[in-house]
Amino acid sequence: MKLVRAAWKLLVGIKDALVLAAMLLFFGALFAALNSRARPGTIRDGALVLDLDGPIVEQPQEVAPLALISGQQIGNQYRLRDVLRAIDAARTDARVKAVVLDLDRFGGAYPAALGEVQDALVRVRASGKPVLAYATAYTDGGYRLASAASEVWMDPMGGILFTGPGGSQLFYKGLIDRLGVNAHVYRVGRFKSAVEPYLRTDQSPDSRAANEVLYAGLLDQWRDSIARARPRAQVQPLLTRPDLVVQSTAGDVAQANLRAGLVDRLGDRVAFGKRVRQIAGFDRSKPVGTFNSIAYQAYVDAAPLPSKGRIGVLTVAGDIVEGEAGPGRAGGDTVSKLLYAGLADQDLKALVVRVDSPGGSVPASEKIRQAVLAAKRRGLPVVISMGGMAASGGYWVSTAGDTIFAEPGTITGSIGIFAVLPTFEGTLAKIGLSTDGVKTTPLSGQPDVLGGTNPVLDAVLQSSIEHGYRQFIARVSQARKLPPARVDEIGQGRVWLGGTAHQLRLVDRFGGLDAAIAEAARRARLPADADVVWLEKKPGFAAELARRMASGDRDDANAPSDAIARLAWMRQQAMATALGDVRRLLTGASGARAECLECAGLGPIRASAEDRTLLQLVLAKVGL
Repeated sequence: MKLVRAAWKLLVGIKDALVLAAMLLFFGALFAALNSRARPGTIRDGALVLDLDGPIVEQPQEVAPLALISGQQIGNQYRLRDVLRAIDAARTDARVKAVVLDLDRFGGAYPAALGEVQDALVRVRASGKPVLAYATAYTDGGYRLASAASEVWMDPMGGILFTGPGGSQLFYKGLIDRLGVNAHVYRVGRFKSAVEPYLRTDQSPDSRAANEVLYAGLLDQWRDSIARARPRAQVQPLLTRPDLVVQSTAGDVAQANLRAGLVDRLGDRVAFGKRVRQIAGFDRSKPVGTFNSIAYQAYVDAAPLPSKGRIGVLTVAGDIVEGEAGPGRAGGDTVSKLLYAGLADQDLKALVVRVDSPGGSVPASEKIRQAVLAAKRRGLPVVISMGGMAASGGYWVSTAGDTIFAEPGTITGSIGIFAVLPTFEGTLAKIGLSTDGVKTTPLSGQPDVLGGTNPVLDAVLQSSIEHGYRQFIARVSQARKLPPARVDEIGQGRVWLGGTAHQLRLVDRFGGLDAAIAEAARRARLPADADVVWLEKKPGFAAELARRMASGDRDDANAPSDAIARLAWMRQQAMATALGDVRRLLTGASGARAECLECAGLGPIRASAEDRTLLQLVLAKVGL
């Protein structure tokens, strides 16, 4: 019997090995086939199609291979530098006859990123090369990009309704009280409004006043950018009295948009395709409405970035967290190791730190800052390039630079610290449970998440947060050469736009990543065309295969495209993110955080799959 069992185990092992080998061969062949599409030789004359069915981000999150195997939908994310590189290359590439923007399901971007892409598209249009945009319904961010087009098309069944920045925010105080959760909040900063939803049922006067200034500035920048790119577009009536505008055409939003000069032509996708084929050419064997096209990803992959360079670019993107983290999140250990490895393996003469982060963990932010300081100690000039968001912990990291570049629309500042520690003594009491025990010191068993904190721990934690804030102030004071009292005055957790931050001396100069790289080259006395190397983890075989397989999969495939339904869908995503915040409060680790949670609604739509699932459960619970 033992012999039979041993033989059976051997056969099962051989079978498993053969299946594994077959899967490796299959996926290897699939990867080779997908990879072959990116060869330069496959780029033929046509229109470069930017089908932006997802957000533009600084660093896309890595696609987990298991997510594909499990059937989980994967959302597309587009790296800002790749989008800009493709647009700028298309301007002078004879193979590219036109640039086509498909913005039907555009996932948004931070205002500064939108501005950079809009400017790049304007340069293409100014060169005489056509830029054509199409959507059923344009969002505010989508229309900012479309305004740079030489022809703006829209489906006659769609429309544009501008919302502007701002809107309702969820406050969790009533919910957590009902659940019996006690949210212990320790903070410094009058304007650190990230914690207000746990303490209040509405905005504080300070928070409201600060947000009114911030949102007004964002709206002014958006409106000015539209006016420069498309002077004939009459956006103001749709911002102030959209009801009258729509009523003037008996409810036909598309016609109202056409009359206002927001769009040039109304037509479905077939009509739009016929127009593009007049410019880009077409294959007579293909269906009507199709045209010769160049796929965006193939175009980007055809021009790979160098693997060696004299100027290193370190990316700090997404939430700053402790330990290791994949792309799209800035793990303190991960980012610092990438920089140390670059200093060891590359012949770097200058460093650019690209920051696009709302902050997060204070220890992780300091770990990244110390790694940047190590580069400075080696004599490398360090230039900070702020992307769409460099707030709180993102600004903490930025204090290590010699000079700071930002865009007028960059969201920065939020110099403040907080911590939230939930305890559940009230929740237990609701179901008849209690806690008790023997304690030998005031901190025995603390923090007691079941029985509650005591005044001694509360005092210790608040004092620790205040100490962290003083450290933050000191770092900014030393880096910006400002008196600590002045830093405290413009700190207090308040969020600033890049233009105001420049006036406050929180940033030095306006400009994007290219300007920061040029400044780094000048400081290091390198030629203007010195090679740049990106200090980031290269995706492994499995991750790269998953990315290529997921390129046609969208987690917003069912998102509506008409104007009203699209706006409602976007608010649903915001609600999902807010509910996710509550979940993270109840399950997340406590600790000092330099984070701008209130900045989340100012950027791209990035509700996670877990947050959307939580929203579905809540809606099902209330019968919706």
